[in-house]
Amino acid sequence: MKIIVKNDPADLGKDAGREAAQTIRGAIKNKGFANIILATGTSQFETLKQLTQEDVDWKQVTMFHLDEYIGLPESSPAGFRRYLKERFIQKTGGLKQVYLINGEKNPAEECHRLNEIIRNTRIDIALLGIGENGHLGFNDPPADFETEESFIVVDLDEKCRRQQLGEGWFQQIDDVPRQAITMSVKQIMKSEQIICSVPDSRKAQALKDCFDNPVSNLFPASILQEHPHCICFLDTLSSALLNKSYLIR
Repeated sequence: MKIIVKNDPADLGKDAGREAAQTIRGAIKNKGFANIILATGTSQFETLKQLTQEDVDWKQVTMFHLDEYIGLPESSPAGFRRYLKERFIQKTGGLKQVYLINGEKNPAEECHRLNEIIRNTRIDIALLGIGENGHLGFNDPPADFETEESFIVVDLDEKCRRQQLGEGWFQQIDDVPRQAITMSVKQIMKSEQIICSVPDSRKAQALKDCFDNPVSNLFPASILQEHPHCICFLDTLSSALLNKSYLIR
């Protein structure tokens, strides 16, 4: 795992977007197509903005959706399907294939559908964030590091739900769904490359917990320490509590 710190949060996103585009172009050049995983949330704003401005043959790219609330309509401003359509899919001019998570369907059936689709798919790159509680996707602590299922139903903990409220996606805590469908930790870790974009002082303690401690499902993103091709782009605020010896500036 490599950790790169940028002074400006916007530069963090730009560098992450450029790095992702390079990987996607390489996959298309080598095998004719690319498979990617995209996260959502405020941490991905600048990364996805930069990525959609890059020279990529999007017609050869298949996109998988990281996570989605259960029971939230797609029309909701907080819905991740809407987020990805508005901030990514519509800006590419069209992708080879898109697999969005439908949280309005029967959750078990939707997980089964997605598990069958991704079962034999090699993911070239996953673009992720890290939650205030250290979650990856909606794998809140204590995260399930053992399940072989690619998509699972999870309960959202209080800190996770309050993060969504604090970021302005919902008007009150009771509006935040209590369950979601998320890609599992093992499936995320199968990605050939992982790029994390993590700005803001709100994430500083979570990053310290995840990166300055041994791997533990109590700090879900700590598992990234074991990934051979993971780059985390941070800013000066989100990295403020980290051991400075391993940071790249």
